[in-house]
Amino acid sequence: MVTKINGDLFAEMIIQGAQNLSNHADMVDALNVYPVPDGDTGTNMNLSMTSGKEEVQNNPTHHIGELGKTFSKGLLMGARGNSGVILSQIFRGFSKALENETEIDAKQFVKSFEAGVNTAYKAVMKPVEGTILTVAKDAAKAATEKVQDTVDCLEIMEHVYQAAQVSLENTPNLLPVLKEVGVVDSGGKGLTLVYEGFLKAMKGEKIENKAPSIDKEAFFNDEHDFHGVINTEDIVYGYCTEMMVRFRPGKAKFDETQFRDDMSQFGDSLLVISDDEIVKVHVHTETPGEVFTFGQKYGELIKVKAENMREQHREVLRKEAQKAKETEEDANATVETAIITISMGDGITKLFKSMGATHVISGGQTMNPSTEDIVKVIEQSGCKRAIILPNNKNIQMASQQATEIVEVEAVVVPTRTIPQGITAMFNYDSSADLKHNQEAMTTALEEVKSGSITYAVRDTKIDGINIEKDAFMGLVEDKIVVSDKDVNVTLQKTLETMLDDDSEILTIIVGEEATDAQTEWIETFMETNYEDVEVEIQQGEQPIYPYFFSVE
Repeated sequence: MVTKINGDLFAEMIIQGAQNLSNHADMVDALNVYPVPDGDTGTNMNLSMTSGKEEVQNNPTHHIGELGKTFSKGLLMGARGNSGVILSQIFRGFSKALENETEIDAKQFVKSFEAGVNTAYKAVMKPVEGTILTVAKDAAKAATEKVQDTVDCLEIMEHVYQAAQVSLENTPNLLPVLKEVGVVDSGGKGLTLVYEGFLKAMKGEKIENKAPSIDKEAFFNDEHDFHGVINTEDIVYGYCTEMMVRFRPGKAKFDETQFRDDMSQFGDSLLVISDDEIVKVHVHTETPGEVFTFGQKYGELIKVKAENMREQHREVLRKEAQKAKETEEDANATVETAIITISMGDGITKLFKSMGATHVISGGQTMNPSTEDIVKVIEQSGCKRAIILPNNKNIQMASQQATEIVEVEAVVVPTRTIPQGITAMFNYDSSADLKHNQEAMTTALEEVKSGSITYAVRDTKIDGINIEKDAFMGLVEDKIVVSDKDVNVTLQKTLETMLDDDSEILTIIVGEEATDAQTEWIETFMETNYEDVEVEIQQGEQPIYPYFFSVE
């Protein structure tokens, strides 16, 4: 029986809750409804909870009220994504209810759950049932009922966890899209994992660390793996070499084991895949020509490629140095009005700065900046006022939370996409006050349609569209309108959905994974079918999304 909870026990509950969530973050990510490669609820909740846990570990106290304040602060500043912000608000209310207590009993424990739910619902402008909010509410309600017949906090926590599980399983009945896709709510699952960790801690159980460490840089790096390579000269084999050989009669007889042994003389990172007709080879070598010549012993070369990894490494170092310089310049830039945009892609960053953005925070798809990241930029800018353009629906709550923390007047223009961010910047007036700019920039968002192309990370069906893993997807605003393995089919359907008789300008923001052939196809398609629409092309260099589209 546990009749009292003090700071020591609550700290252990937080630690075990964070660990349980961390162990299952990938699984929570996989529950995202849309099969887009930036489904990151688990990652965001994990990073948020970890921030709260670390603050608790660094500031131990027996006083549960003081510990709650510490936990709340860590969560608040580390909150990422809407799920992370809502989690921080749940425990903000929870901690507020016990801030004056050295230790709490069962009734106070229950009141904390209730306060957490109330705070979280108030923080969300349009609460949606079938989400983390519902799971938190149902769990708190169960605690309120259970405390009528027990003084044991452990019994109450068991009841809270069980109720959270039942509520989670019911989320598809409240949110039709969950039922269509066949998943429970990802945020609700994250909260349930935290509650499970709380329960285990109260039982005296420890949860082992089974989670891989979170490498934030890995979200952004799509170059060759140069981890640990400091000097370009340290690269022993400088050419990433690939070839495909089609076997031909009269050539050397192919034996995969012998072939692999022979190929190993040329370098390292060797990969050999073969069938009855061809062999595919990947190797890092100093002599790509010799690799190709060796391959010709077995047949004809039908595909060859050799990339200079030393040159790529020099480019990586150059980009890192440039980014570090720009980051330092941003950090040291002091302005009267800070205009802060959030985006990924060097081209998009340059575009925003050319339009008057004073600071660009690297983030967006796959890696949402925390509340603290945004707060730091505002504080370091020395500004008297700030405008934040999140450019992503999953960064809006963290942006809003930042405005409530900083001492200067700050507002959010609720941009959900990069095209909306660009439109908002076009409507910024340096001579106008903050309120006028917020209103004008927000109103302008109604004038632009946003679209994008990406790829599916799993098979699913949503909005009546069958989606296969690795197929291309076209999104207009937040809705998937087409999915096809043919990129041209996907491009055409997406553009046809966005364009109408009133369309005047199509802006194409080209990402890292786009090809010249695809971009030329779009230009030809537009010239043939929409000759009255002006086409503008910007090099955005954004990852994950080969194209962003903006129609005005």
